[in-house]
Amino acid sequence: MKEAPRAGVSAAWQALAVETTARTQIKDITRDVARLVAQSGVENGVCHLYVPHTTAGILVNESDDPDVARDIGDTLERLVPRDAGYKHYEGNADSHIKSSLVGVSQTVPVEGGKLGLGRWQGIFFCEFDGPRRREVKVRIVGD
Repeated sequence: MKEAPRAGVSAAWQALAVETTARTQIKDITRDVARLVAQSGVENGVCHLYVPHTTAGILVNESDDPDVARDIGDTLERLVPRDAGYKHYEGNADSHIKSSLVGVSQTVPVEGGKLGLGRWQGIFFCEFDGPRRREVKVRIVGD
């Protein structure tokens, strides 16, 4: 028997579509996630974010200055170059490594019906093998 969702809990994971335009792109998705939080009706709780891709990731960092996201992408490119003699036959081993370094999930507090991010923080989808159409799975859970 399928259990009905509890009050204050979103019924299921929602898929947030993300389209990228470059092989490596750190894309601010804060507004899209904030919209889902507002639609959920949850006043206080958490917003779980999960990226179901092996060559992409998600992070929370400064969103006020777009150079920060560019610096993160550029630094990952220098740390894990595309052509470094990897054994993976598809030619995107660097993308898998970058995804592993960044991670594929984040949890952000929900406070007063809004994302409980710090003053300068934003949520970023990290593309390492684009351009592609991707998704971020989102679930908002109330206290």
